[in-house]
Amino acid sequence: MAHHNDFGKIAEDMAADYLQKNGYKILVRNFRFQKAEIDIIAEKDNLIIVVEVKARSTDFFILPQEAVTKTKIKSIVSAANHYLEEFNKENEVRFDIISVLPDENKNLIIDHIKDAFQAFDAN
Repeated sequence: MAHHNDFGKIAEDMAADYLQKNGYKILVRNFRFQKAEIDIIAEKDNLIIVVEVKARSTDFFILPQEAVTKTKIKSIVSAANHYLEEFNKENEVRFDIISVLPDENKNLIIDHIKDAFQAFDAN
């Protein structure tokens, strides 16, 4: 596996641990629908939380959350809709981004951006 894949897996594991420690119940990881993938689907306070994890080894070029494009939002929303139908969920959905970046000491820092985008942002 390439180094960036290892780093992405580490970031997703960190994000899942962070969510669980903050009272979220992880429902599924790496949910796939067609070509789309949702990194983490969680539940808290009767909300379904769809989480896109973005990790970068540096913020030199672009912040991780800036990498969530309109095209990516469309695919996430499509996969989320499929998940809701497949598992007969009628909960309200919130779309979050968790970014993982190293600080100046190379420690990985989590930034949880709640309600990062809306389903209508996909239009």
